[in-house]
Amino acid sequence: MIAFNLAWPTIKIVDIIDILLVSLLLYQLYKLVKGSAAIKIILGALILYLIAWIAHRSNMQLLSYLLGQLSGVTVLATIILFQYEIRKFLSTLGGIFFWGNKQLSIRIPGWKKKTDLAFNITAIVEASKMLGGSNTGGLIVLSNNEDLKFYIESGDLLHAYVSKRLLLAILHRESPLHDGAVIIYQSKIVAARCILPVTEKQNLPAQFGLRHRAAIGMSEVTDTLVVVISEETGQISVAQNGILQHNLSVQELRIAINEYLRGE
Repeated sequence: MIAFNLAWPTIKIVDIIDILLVSLLLYQLYKLVKGSAAIKIILGALILYLIAWIAHRSNMQLLSYLLGQLSGVTVLATIILFQYEIRKFLSTLGGIFFWGNKQLSIRIPGWKKKTDLAFNITAIVEASKMLGGSNTGGLIVLSNNEDLKFYIESGDLLHAYVSKRLLLAILHRESPLHDGAVIIYQSKIVAARCILPVTEKQNLPAQFGLRHRAAIGMSEVTDTLVVVISEETGQISVAQNGILQHNLSVQELRIAINEYLRGE
């Protein structure tokens, strides 16, 4: 009689933590390359690696030698080709642990801290409506958790309370602060004429210009809600987590802002 000895593996706490950390890293990597040209480069690298493995196993010496020479510059090529994705990945990891109020805080990706600081939502909504009515383009970045220091430093500092008249004055066509984005952080307009990162998505409709691409790009790399007003059509859109909601009504804009501030 044949006896089968089935040994069940022992799962330790450290194994569960290991799996969770690896899953988190892979998920963040997937978010970075999803919808960008990087996914095609990764696929090409995997195909090249497969060819190199087949060549080595088949004893194809010349092909193995040529592909082996390429491996010497793989690290440098990876840094050059994926510098934008690497920067976003490191920024995401650094965003998990950040200094706030002189204490080390931990932020779980995807979780928003609810604050009691009140945004002047009505001013933002009414200003967006008037800008759209006059076909005046504009970008308004709302941040409830991240101070966006890197992007704030690219523009002109204001540190003013939010008001409809101030937003209209900043984004007026003749204003020297019209170009670029207005950044609102915890109920204050902290800067204007700020430069935002542009998304690398290739499948966007042709009707979306640089403002829309900048709005999507900003929402991809930061925990923000970006309001964009089209200069061509006057339509209002919002971008969050890399997704653009297009042609919103005033009421829909108000709902989107409220949901963002509530962390939904």
